[in-house]
Amino acid sequence: MDLLEQKSTNEENRYPIIHLKGEDIEVALTHGNQYGEEYYSFVNGQHTTQGGTHLSAFREGVVKAVREYYKKDFDASDIRASIIAAIAVRVQEPVFESQTKTKLGSIHMAPNGATVRSFVSEFVSKELEIYLHKNQTAADALLKRIQQSERERKEIAGIKKLANERAKKANLHNKKLRDCRFHLNEKGEKAGASMIFITEGDSASGSITKCRDVETQAVFSLRGKPLNCFGLTKKVVYENEEFNLLQHALNIEDGLEGLRYNQVIVSTDADVDGMHIRLLLLTFFLQFFPDLVKAGHVFILETPLFRVRNKKETIYCYSEEEKQAAVNKLGSKPEITRFKGLGEISPDEFKNFIGEDIRLQPVILKKDNQLARLLEFYMGKNTPDRQDFIIDNLRIEMDEVKGELEEAVAE
Repeated sequence: MDLLEQKSTNEENRYPIIHLKGEDIEVALTHGNQYGEEYYSFVNGQHTTQGGTHLSAFREGVVKAVREYYKKDFDASDIRASIIAAIAVRVQEPVFESQTKTKLGSIHMAPNGATVRSFVSEFVSKELEIYLHKNQTAADALLKRIQQSERERKEIAGIKKLANERAKKANLHNKKLRDCRFHLNEKGEKAGASMIFITEGDSASGSITKCRDVETQAVFSLRGKPLNCFGLTKKVVYENEEFNLLQHALNIEDGLEGLRYNQVIVSTDADVDGMHIRLLLLTFFLQFFPDLVKAGHVFILETPLFRVRNKKETIYCYSEEEKQAAVNKLGSKPEITRFKGLGEISPDEFKNFIGEDIRLQPVILKKDNQLARLLEFYMGKNTPDRQDFIIDNLRIEMDEVKGELEEAVAE
């Protein structure tokens, strides 16, 4: 329960956190306003980041309890939409699916003689139904959340069908996607190495496409700046052709189970417009597919800002400090090139930046981040608070400005 209190606030929750505790099991849950499902699962104190048998049983138990209490066969996706939950169990001789113990694969007997699946599912379904009978306010709030999810799903059903039909036709000759041969949702030793670069425009995608590894590296090209989708419903994902094609390229419409690429890499220019496009893409993922970010699949591609060279040596620099160090090393006024766009980097050079030495910055949500507030502050309407933040944190890189002026004068 303490974990969920750290992850959300009362303003974001639809009802106070439900806390259920029994012998060898403890669960806590509530519903928020975000898209997706958010779970934290533990076995014998070990954080099972990939879930497993106990988490699957918990999800089943919640659906069963809700259907029994309200006497209505709600769609499971409507019941679990926007859920935030944590489950901790103690299991005798647990069997994990990997050495890192991130996913419980055990179906061994729980302490009371039942299998882990039945033990968890029966406890959750029984205790949650009893709780709802005793707490009418929470039951009413939960019902409203489910009905809202149901309405939203039905509202986009028609649009979704048409959008998916268009996407299927586009996928046959999808000029936006240059796909690779191996994918995460397919078996094979290279599946885990699959990645997709999301670029701005044909110029940037052209350089990457010409030098990429066609077996594991795909490229998705944007037309330009995508829509700021903050505050919009998921309906826009299907109405906006570019968003719809992107979600189909990633195959995340129904969750992460079918995700086609292990690494989703935002690859934009190192300028103001590129940063804006990066923020718009991150807003899209955080708004509608937060699980993609929370599961550690989203990255930012870091490419050199400068190339410093003389006749003997070429040094690529990722910061002003690295550039200055390269200038000091090479001496005698070396040639300095500022890469403002990915399209300015030739394919022969670009292959060095997306190969073994690729630099990726993972997109990580801190534990204390309130996602709704974060998006509201940075991507919502222009507020005095944000204006003050920009003014207080504005920095002018004088060395870079000076360098650009010197280059302009030299030309």
